[in-house]
Amino acid sequence: MKIVNVTSERREVKLKKPFKTALRQVTSIEVIDVKVELENGEIGFGSASSTWKITGDSMEGMEAAIHGPIKEAIIDKDIVSLGSILTDLQRSCVGNTSAKAAVDMALHDTYCRMYQIPLYAYLGGKTNVVETDMTVSIDHPDVMYKEATEIVDQGFKVLKIKVGNDAKQDIYRIEKVREAAGDHVHLRLDANQGWTSKQAVQIIKHLERENMGIELVEQPVPANDIEGLKFIRERVATPVMADESAFSPNQSLQLLKTGAVDLINIKLMKSGGIRQAWQIADICQAAGIECMIGSMMESIASVTAAAHVAVAHPNITYYDLDAPLWMADEGLKGGMQYNGSIVELQDRNGLGIG
Repeated sequence: MKIVNVTSERREVKLKKPFKTALRQVTSIEVIDVKVELENGEIGFGSASSTWKITGDSMEGMEAAIHGPIKEAIIDKDIVSLGSILTDLQRSCVGNTSAKAAVDMALHDTYCRMYQIPLYAYLGGKTNVVETDMTVSIDHPDVMYKEATEIVDQGFKVLKIKVGNDAKQDIYRIEKVREAAGDHVHLRLDANQGWTSKQAVQIIKHLERENMGIELVEQPVPANDIEGLKFIRERVATPVMADESAFSPNQSLQLLKTGAVDLINIKLMKSGGIRQAWQIADICQAAGIECMIGSMMESIASVTAAAHVAVAHPNITYYDLDAPLWMADEGLKGGMQYNGSIVELQDRNGLGIG
């Protein structure tokens, strides 16, 4: 069954409240939705968001890639040969990981719709349920205390704390969130590249001495500072996770060879879609390194795709799938469903959207 068309459409999604990290503040996101159409009329759905500060992808750039080299690489191909089409997709152009991710999702969705199977089942998943963390965005410590209290009251058992724009203030922020959360809640830190390696060691060692119970520290230093990650990992007991340092399977492999990290955070917008996200998880599994599945500030459509990968791959054991909870109603039907911290995928074909 041949691919006869690839189309896209832009939309803007408002957030319920501002989302703040060490890199940026967001009040709305730009989304590009992609549809892949087969000659029998079957249509698959994918989506991506523009994240200049992380992937470097703009809306204009994504559109140019999708309707230029990507479309040229996959048009008139038979969807039955999904594996080779996904290879052609990755080879179609350099970079453009978000555009590739949207089309990769749409191709997987199309394939699974044609064979009438949920994506997680196609990927080999044994469950359709996982439990996500919830993010406390960076702010004044008292504001973060209040936000953490509200999140815990909603039943979340794992909080991801955004830090990194003021090393001195960060310790106080973490202490306030721990005070609000109590001892039974797991805390993860995400510095979004905001510390130096020496600052990170000082802060993490202090938190260890004070028994703050930090589960992991994500991307404490700039993405290209691999030696910095290794420097930190060798001097602290708390696991160190790479995020912005690990886009591709090759980058992930290099991190593992260097011994720079204990964990890797996989995001479809970084990896270029489901196929390469799966490869990263496989590589890490072979090395004995567990993975998290996460997302940028994205539509429920693309986070749903990440959730399908999360429930299916045995080496993905940490889940950061809260982005849709920050969004105002997108008007999309289907996809992942939330019950407090529990994420459930519906037993519908493909991504289950529409």
